[in-house]
Amino acid sequence: QIQLVETGGGLVHDGGSLNLNCEVFGRTFNRYRNTVGWFRQAPGKERDFVAAIRWYSGTTEYADSVKGRFTISRDNSKLTVDLQMNTLKPEDTAIYFCATGRNVDSTMISSEYDYWGQGTQVTVSS
Repeated sequence: QIQLVETGGGLVHDGGSLNLNCEVFGRTFNRYRNTVGWFRQAPGKERDFVAAIRWYSGTTEYADSVKGRFTISRDNSKLTVDLQMNTLKPEDTAIYFCATGRNVDSTMISSEYDYWGQGTQVTVSS
């Protein structure tokens, strides 16, 4: 079993910044095979891919809507993943979820991920 705990959400003004943190718990987390991703879900909308990092290689991927504004990174010793969000916009308002899966093929597909956190609310006011 793997548990994921997200922290760092909150309220920020248009153009502001937030850093989200995801801590991974569980012995079955495999540094060589697991990918950690961030997804978000706005009210009345589907859950959308935001960013992902393949743990072993450190390879990252981003949704077009956040490229150049968001940065995903991992700390191998702490088993944590950060999502640094800059130049936030009102349309970034959503609940942000951290997820992990083993042998993920397409990082943008939510069904590839096996474990999910509870989510953290991010609200960007205009």
